[in-house]
Amino acid sequence: MISSAIVSALHLLALALGLPSVFLRGRALARNDLPALFRADNVWGLAAVLWLATGLARAFGGLEKGTAYYEHSRVFGLKLMLFVLLVLLELYPMVTFIRWRRRLKRHEPIDATRLPLLRKLNHAEVGLVLVIPFVAACMARGIGY
Repeated sequence: MISSAIVSALHLLALALGLPSVFLRGRALARNDLPALFRADNVWGLAAVLWLATGLARAFGGLEKGTAYYEHSRVFGLKLMLFVLLVLLELYPMVTFIRWRRRLKRHEPIDATRLPLLRKLNHAEVGLVLVIPFVAACMARGIGY
C-alpha cells in the first residue's frame, strides 16, 4: 500500500515538474535564451521519464486498480494516446536541442530558423500537459470505463 502511495505521489510530482518546465522552455524559446532553454528542457526531460515510469508502474505494476482496469478503460486509452502524441511532438525538439548543445560545445552556430516551429510544438505540448490530468481524473473515477 505504501509503495502505491509513493508511486502515485511521484506521478503527481512529475506533472508538477513538467508543466512549469515545458512552459518555461517555451518562454526561453521566445526570448532565444539558450541557457534558460536548456535548464528547462533538462527538467522537462526528467519529468517525462518520471511520468512515464510511474505511469507504467501504476498501470502494469500490480499497484492500485490493477492492469485489467486500465486495459478495459477507454479513457485510459485516450490518456495513453495523448501521452504518445506528446512524445511524438517532443521528438523534433529533443533532437534539435541535443544537436544545439553539441554545436555550442564545439563553438559552432545553431540554426535559429527553427525557432518558430519549436515554439509552436512547445505550445501544443503545454496544451496536452494541461489536458491529460483532466482525462486522468475522469479515468480515476471510472468515467468512460
